[in-house]
Amino acid sequence: MKVGIVGYGWVAGAHIDALNSIEGVEVSAIYSSRSQDDNALSKRHGSSIKSYQNLDSMIGSDNLDVISICSYPAQHKDHVIACAKAGKHLIIEKPLALSIEDCAEIRSVVDENKVKTCVCFECRYSSQFLATKAAIDEGLIGSIHYGEVDYYHGIGPWYGQFRWNTTKENGASSLLSAGCHALDALLLCMDGDVEEVSSYASSSKSEIFSGYEYPTTTTTIIKFTDGRVGKAASCIDCLQPYYFHTHLVGSDGSILDDKFHSEKLSTDKTEWSQLSMKMLDSGDVSDHPYTTQFQAFFDSIADGKEMPMTSLTDAYKSFEVIFAADKSVELGRSVKLSEFSGA
Repeated sequence: MKVGIVGYGWVAGAHIDALNSIEGVEVSAIYSSRSQDDNALSKRHGSSIKSYQNLDSMIGSDNLDVISICSYPAQHKDHVIACAKAGKHLIIEKPLALSIEDCAEIRSVVDENKVKTCVCFECRYSSQFLATKAAIDEGLIGSIHYGEVDYYHGIGPWYGQFRWNTTKENGASSLLSAGCHALDALLLCMDGDVEEVSSYASSSKSEIFSGYEYPTTTTTIIKFTDGRVGKAASCIDCLQPYYFHTHLVGSDGSILDDKFHSEKLSTDKTEWSQLSMKMLDSGDVSDHPYTTQFQAFFDSIADGKEMPMTSLTDAYKSFEVIFAADKSVELGRSVKLSEFSGA
């Protein structure tokens, strides 16, 4: 299958490497606002690539099956809709869009044109969350009544996306910028419908992060319709190693990062037992599990089925909660999903 890339920046390189590593998949076209040399692109990425500076020309090509959207977040809606209307299956880098109304419009166009989708909540395909979800599904900790998943990653001038991430136009919020991975992972682990959210925001006094146009740390309390409670923090102004904290408390035990206690297995309450996993430990896109996620996407296309775990259907539910959380910060009160839904 032939893949086109929209936007040739930092994350696009990770997408291209992952896509070209999948058998039967090849990146053959790149759209960029900047002029590119086809020979240099082909040599750099190990496949024959034609570059375009006109998006319509690229997506009008009959030999492209899939388009990967790697453009700036503020451009996602227009680029996704144009590609969906051309009948191309879609890989969409997060965030899906920068408002719930735009997400709803994307969903409508995708449904109308019957294209398959993969939204880059790729942390669901990490060793950490594949192992965590398997332990939950096996019933090792029983029924989860409280969970917290937190994202700690200082996104400063040393980081690739800092240049545009600081702006309200493209970074938008701490959650949309990066912490969305933690909130999405919490929803994956706890499952169920969300009733309301309460979110609070603060910012570092460090000069390093002074250029941000929005609060860089948020904490969101989530109430599920069945009464369970969760919490997701997004801290992109911290000065520390990358940390994707997970703590899930169930009726028969708990999971803490890569450790667990299970009454079902009669493990020692005085010591944590170890889960076999690699913790997420880097925000660098080259370390993200795109290959695993994209393989599942192409398998789903071949099978004529919806993408497992990170289809637009799944991602839309997470973005509803994310936008409700940001609205809670803005309004200074709890926000019910029923009053906010963009459906």
